[in-house]
Parts: sequence; structure tokens; C-alpha cells
Amino acid sequence: MTKSVFQELQNLTTEARNADTMRLDSMSVREILEAMNSEDRTVAEAVAQAMPQIEMAVELVVSALASGGRLIYVGAGTSGRLGILDAAECPPTFSSEPWQVQGFIAGGHGAVFRAVEGAEDDEEQAVRDIEVCCINDNDVVCGITASRRTPYVISALRHASTKSAKRVFIICNTAPEDAAEFADVVISVPVGAEVLTGSTRLRAGTATKLVLNMLTTAAMVRLGKCYENLMVDLKAGSQKLKARARRIFMELTGSDYEWADEVLKQASGELKTALVMHFRGVDADKARALLDESGGVIRKAMQKG
Repeated sequence: MTKSVFQELQNLTTEARNADTMRLDSMSVREILEAMNSEDRTVAEAVAQAMPQIEMAVELVVSALASGGRLIYVGAGTSGRLGILDAAECPPTFSSEPWQVQGFIAGGHGAVFRAVEGAEDDEEQAVRDIEVCCINDNDVVCGITASRRTPYVISALRHASTKSAKRVFIICNTAPEDAAEFADVVISVPVGAEVLTGSTRLRAGTATKLVLNMLTTAAMVRLGKCYENLMVDLKAGSQKLKARARRIFMELTGSDYEWADEVLKQASGELKTALVMHFRGVDADKARALLDESGGVIRKAMQKG
């Protein structure tokens, strides 16, 4: 470790000691839990302060996905795992293709389940990892790092700029002075000192999850993946999700279970297709054609003349 890294870490709020938890080791279980809960309450407000930047990032993601591009998360440790988690949840929730939202973590697949110490410092591996995707100017590369300094993440963002990809940088500290050199949008959510000093899986992790929730949910909604506030583009791959699809169909149409079940079977389980079939009085093929003509936006397909 160089002295410069030591000095850099000293200036990060996520590495500072929390004045309210100095006696953490002598607290009772209830006191520890109350301290954590108290600190967690500040996270949503910190995220709210970054709303303009989150909005800009969502617009980039919408544009990328609408043009056949991808959202590619890059992170190390907790940040990397959260990116992979968000990417993995998109196909069942929105019927997106697995390639549309992807996640890379320093240390590779094994680092998802067990920490790979030192992987976050490997700048060359970051380039090799995202080159697997053949990134281009249709893509958004989103670097996630609580500290704002993770070499793996910074390297990935710098490389993305050489491919003309759009770049988003999510951090839980104030933005570094040179952030504009490697990111188009910087989402800074300075949550402050952690309950357990330096443990950024805590408030920083919570803040990161909130931001990622916003990025993909808002983007998918804008792309027509919901109707009202219902998950109409879900992929019904489990008994629970099949039941949810029928419940949503019944909620929107006022029909009984038998009709919902029959139409969904004719639609091969595609809820959006089934809804268009019901409201437009067409078969599955025609319903799919109407959805295609409407860019997948169900509200437009159901109203299309």
C-alpha cells in the first residue's frame, strides 16, 4: 500500500468514525439495533438530494435500452454484488432479456459468494471484463463504488469512454474533482460515517440499493413495462408469478379466475398479450402485433385504432 492510498482513505466520510457509536462494543443488543435503525433513517434523505443526477442517469438508461443497448454495472465487493442482484432481478420482473442489464464484479463469479481480496485493485482485469461485452456507444456503463476510488471501477469507466459508451458513477462520498473525466453523470450520495467504521455494506450499501432500484425500475416503467402500477410484463416462471399474473389480469379486467386462466393460456402466459386480447377482442398473434406497433407500451396497444 502506498502512502497516497492511505491519505486518500483518510479523506473519505465512509472511513470516518461515527461519533454516535463510539461505544458500540459495550452496547446491549437492543442498543446496537436502535443505533443502526437510527442511522439507516438518514439514507433515504441522502438519496433524495441526488434526485436530479439519478433522473439524468435514468434518461441515459432509457435511451440505451430503447436503442438496443445495455446497462452494464461494474463494482467490487458489496457494490458489485448489488449490481449483479439488480441485473438478475430484471428478467423476471420486466421480461427483459438477460443481456440488457448485466453486472460485473471484481474477482469474477466466485467473488459474488466469497470476498476476493485485492481484486478491486486490478485495473487491467476491469478492461478485460467489460471487453467481453464489446461495449459500444449504445451502452451505459455504471460504475458503483462506495468509496469513490476503487481502481477496478474507475478503470472500467475510463475504458468505457474510449468506446463512446455513456457512463454513470454511483458513490457514497462527495464526488472526486476529476469525476467528469470518466463519468457523464455522477450520483453522489454521501451517507457519512458508518455505525461500524468503514463497513460500507451498511448505510452505503442501503443507499446503493435504493439508487439501483430507481435506475432500473424507472427506466423499465418508461419503456412500457408496467400498466398503472401493475407488473404487467413479468415473466411467470414460478407458481407464485403465475398466480400474480392471473390476479393482475382479474384486477384490470374484472373477470373471474377461469377467464383469466383461459386467456393467459392462449397468450402462452404473456400477461401483456392476454390483456390486449381481452380489451381489443383479438387473438394472441394480433395482440402481439399491436404491442409491437406500440413499442411494447400496453396502454397504447389497448387504445390503438
